[in-house]
Amino acid sequence: MADIIQLLPDNIANQIAAGEVIQRPASAVKELLENAIDAGATNIQLIVSDAGKALVQVIDNGKGMSETDARMSFERHATSKIRNIDDLFSIKTMGFRGEALASVAAVAQVELKTRRAEDELGTFITVENSVVTKQEPCAANTGTSISMKNLFFNVPARRNFLKTNAVETRHIIDEFTRVAMAYPQIFFSLTINGLEQFHLESGSIKQRIVQLLGNNYNTKLVSVKEEMDYVNVYGFVGKPETAKKTRGDQYFFVNNRFIKSAYLNHAVSSAFSDMIAKDSFASYVLFIDLDPAQIDINVHPTKQEIKFEDERIVYAFVQAAVKHALAQFSIAPSLDFTLYLWSQCKIERWGTV
Repeated sequence: MADIIQLLPDNIANQIAAGEVIQRPASAVKELLENAIDAGATNIQLIVSDAGKALVQVIDNGKGMSETDARMSFERHATSKIRNIDDLFSIKTMGFRGEALASVAAVAQVELKTRRAEDELGTFITVENSVVTKQEPCAANTGTSISMKNLFFNVPARRNFLKTNAVETRHIIDEFTRVAMAYPQIFFSLTINGLEQFHLESGSIKQRIVQLLGNNYNTKLVSVKEEMDYVNVYGFVGKPETAKKTRGDQYFFVNNRFIKSAYLNHAVSSAFSDMIAKDSFASYVLFIDLDPAQIDINVHPTKQEIKFEDERIVYAFVQAAVKHALAQFSIAPSLDFTLYLWSQCKIERWGTV
């Protein structure tokens, strides 16, 4: 009998890999915005047409790329962030796997225009089905503009699985909100079908929350700020009257990366116990900073799920920080933060005080 195992062609292998990273237009939005942040941009524009199916474009004023780097950026596992295995456990950047642009180029028609400040001319590249179809010098502003057109044009079955334009647009706005929330010092704009939906000037975290979630939060936010050697927690929680029947306005960021964690959600909701109805959800935007070596962000392609080295300590600290903030604003009974945290850590660790 003939041998039956064979290597997949590169373009098919790339499309399979892209399926993990680029599941819908919003996936590309997240990856491209994160690349712009890693490039040191202070001004990032997101332009979307037809719910991202026709166009997702990100324009930034970051450091741009050389001609060689521009070409290399579309290769799978090409990255400027990882040199050895230890680097995986000290990641401070957003993108790091070297999969984003390769994945986008496997399932869309891509145009890249980029220039470094020290270069007289920039580089223009087009890629289709993982193949570079054009590369030439061009006039360009410092930074990078990347356009993803006709998503899934070469895998129509995947395109058929996309939801309605309203649903896909909602996902895009969600991803944009999460990234913009984490970087209030950066200007962001979002234009959908020619209409500017968000114009976010740089400012404080509170200003960015109000810009994104609405003016009704302006007088209804309680500041959270606690620091220890192991972990820092800061941000804002909504006063009890902002609680909702859905989980809408709940944001956790670990080292500025948006994460999903039912465990930490429980830490916040338990801090609000007896202040809001059992079937309501508190609103919050909370940032957790800790040594990158204490977490593993390489457990899921979207990087929205992470593992903590000691999640019980983080849980106790978040719960104590929120309780303390509410007490400070006379919304909850007064609290000795250090004593409370110590007792919670003992409960978390040993099940008793």
